Amino acid sequence: MKQPRLESVDLVRGIIMIIMALDHTRDFFGMPGDNPSDLSRASVALFFTRWITNICAPVFFLLTGVSGYLALRRRSTSDLSRFLFTRGLWLIFLEVVLLRCLVMQFNFDYHVTMLVVIWALGWAMIVLSLLVRLPTPVIATFGLILIACHNFFDSVQAASFGAFAPLWNILHAPGFVISDPQHQVFVAYPLIPWIGVTAIGYALGHVYGWEPERRRRFLLFTGLGASVGFVVLRAINIYGDPVRWTTQKSSVYTVLSFLNTNKYPPSLLFLLMTLGPALLMLWVFDGGTPRILRPALVYGKVPMFFYITHFALIHLLAVVVCFARYGQIHWMFESNSLDQFPVNPPPGWGFSLPVTYLIWIGVVASLYPLCAWFAAVKQRRIDTWLSYL
Repeated sequence: MKQPRLESVDLVRGIIMIIMALDHTRDFFGMPGDNPSDLSRASVALFFTRWITNICAPVFFLLTGVSGYLALRRRSTSDLSRFLFTRGLWLIFLEVVLLRCLVMQFNFDYHVTMLVVIWALGWAMIVLSLLVRLPTPVIATFGLILIACHNFFDSVQAASFGAFAPLWNILHAPGFVISDPQHQVFVAYPLIPWIGVTAIGYALGHVYGWEPERRRRFLLFTGLGASVGFVVLRAINIYGDPVRWTTQKSSVYTVLSFLNTNKYPPSLLFLLMTLGPALLMLWVFDGGTPRILRPALVYGKVPMFFYITHFALIHLLAVVVCFARYGQIHWMFESNSLDQFPVNPPPGWGFSLPVTYLIWIGVVASLYPLCAWFAAVKQRRIDTWLSYL
């Protein structure tokens, strides 16, 4: 028998999936070369378009951990461990083979491959499959240590490990694990901090067994504590992020510098800045879903399905627009370097932020019926394969 879903978790997940689609729309339709983190060139609007999407990956990993713990309502610990392990392997395969070739890049040449969020999520689930056999406080402590302490190693360079340099790129510092004239494989999501966030999420799932008022107090004060902790540590400007904030050409850009924390890998300050508000969102929605936000529940119930379909739709739209504009589409099947990822933009390609926002809204709205259908399928059926999507 199907267990009832936790609505607040689905709602927050759905909201961040919608926001995530904005960033991916900008990847395909935005101005090539625009770097929202380069405060010498980026506009305030471009910076915040990127900044608001920073919440997506941390919440995705956090709620993966929460969902893992909640699965204990219907699975034994051993069964959960097996499921997390096999789903982790599936996600790694999905990222490297299906998503890379059939969705993101539309090619099979493997000239450029980025190991990004789904790859890291797969490894986080594999590690969690081992951790679930430990007491919850031990898992929470493990996660906190990874999150709080990994920035102590920011100065360690992968090259110092010699032949094992790619391992350090996989664990801590973004970089190439393969780089030759034929193939480039770049790790954008080093694993250590993301594993920590997933472990913390699993421990957070324990809170959902508490009495409601106690749970809400915990979410409120923990969310406030993380947010205040970010402001205080960032103001001190000594530890928690490899890039210090500096005084800029105006007070507005100084604030942007303050908020411009490191995502690759996610620094302690980046995670405090994003997970604090995420916990506050869980607190706000713990009492129920506002009517205006109920559509977001649909996306939150089928996150992987939405992830795959929204990427495919955005890329297909880019192909159609490219053909309408240039009469050719080969650029949309090419990716020759990391600077031209996920596609090689044709000359003059790129649209303004308002146009990008309109495309984003269209993509999200058009996928609603399909996601609603798949959510209904998952609700009424208990096929094992559905739990992997």
